[in-house]
Amino acid sequence: MQEFRIPPAGNAELAGRLKHKIDCKTKPLGSLGMLETLGLRIGLMQGTEAPHIHKPHLLVFAGDHGVAAEGVSAYPQEVTWQMVMNYLAGGAAVNVFARAHGLELDVVDAGVNHVFAPQPKLLDRKIAMGTKNFTQEPAMSLAQCEAAIEAGARLVRGLNLLGCNLIAFGEMGIANTTAAAALMARYTGYAAQTCVGRGTGVDEAGLTRKHEAVRKALILHRAAVTPLEALAALGGFEIAMMAGAMLAAAEARMLLLIDGFIVGSALLAAQALNPGVLAYCVFAHQSEEQGHVAMLNYFHAEPLLRLNMRLGEGTGAALALPLVRAACDFINQMASFESAGVADKA
Repeated sequence: MQEFRIPPAGNAELAGRLKHKIDCKTKPLGSLGMLETLGLRIGLMQGTEAPHIHKPHLLVFAGDHGVAAEGVSAYPQEVTWQMVMNYLAGGAAVNVFARAHGLELDVVDAGVNHVFAPQPKLLDRKIAMGTKNFTQEPAMSLAQCEAAIEAGARLVRGLNLLGCNLIAFGEMGIANTTAAAALMARYTGYAAQTCVGRGTGVDEAGLTRKHEAVRKALILHRAAVTPLEALAALGGFEIAMMAGAMLAAAEARMLLLIDGFIVGSALLAAQALNPGVLAYCVFAHQSEEQGHVAMLNYFHAEPLLRLNMRLGEGTGAALALPLVRAACDFINQMASFESAGVADKA
């Protein structure tokens, strides 16, 4: 598999200059709270005292999962391709939020169990017609996993060449919270009970089946302990492709706007492959999905929003984009005490 060379985000000298610039704005010290921290972090990611967002892009990665056969979702598998069509028609929640905030959106077919006609906003990167049932065999081969990672990386590098410096991540795939929970348990060492939640809203019987599917998978694939082996055994094509996209984005010093639980599981994989990726991540929101709080704690992450959401699709990332822009804009546009002729504190 290709090696990702992720540079460190900034340095102490740049951090000092940014902090001084932020502190000299016409406001009490620290009064913009998390926006100040966010603006400083974006400046460090970009290596500049004038952070900016240019051509932000949301990629919604879609894939099907063989473990859906275990009855772990409240919806049938065909909902995956039907929702892809909804995204392409502009009718989903994430379309509404992306339009509201000037966020370009493309859908990536990473491995949907459906043959789509060519469409302008659908990027065909299909690895296979869905993964295998990981309660019985690995979800994918190592070669398929590597192909998905590389496909995601190529996508992001292409966008970066067009001037994009922010990638927001979204996903769609019936049963992908089951895969995400299994990956979280493997990468973090947390108990499966901490990681498994209701996803699309399964009832008690469905939740029991989901717990059992993850338990069986973790036992069956207990030898899959390297980052790549774990991702291949327990992941999904859309999750692996997101991991590759994240690594390439960090390599290019782009900002990664991380959505919820499933996108977070892809970040767990990316972090296991190269820990440097975390320095380029902004966590959009805290999902209501069981396990997401523990996942955020594992990352030592402070999400920008807490809206009791659990939809996925990249909806949280789309809603957080205005805050990211605001963090850049106040650094670049807000007057300093000196420029405004305002007396600083005594």
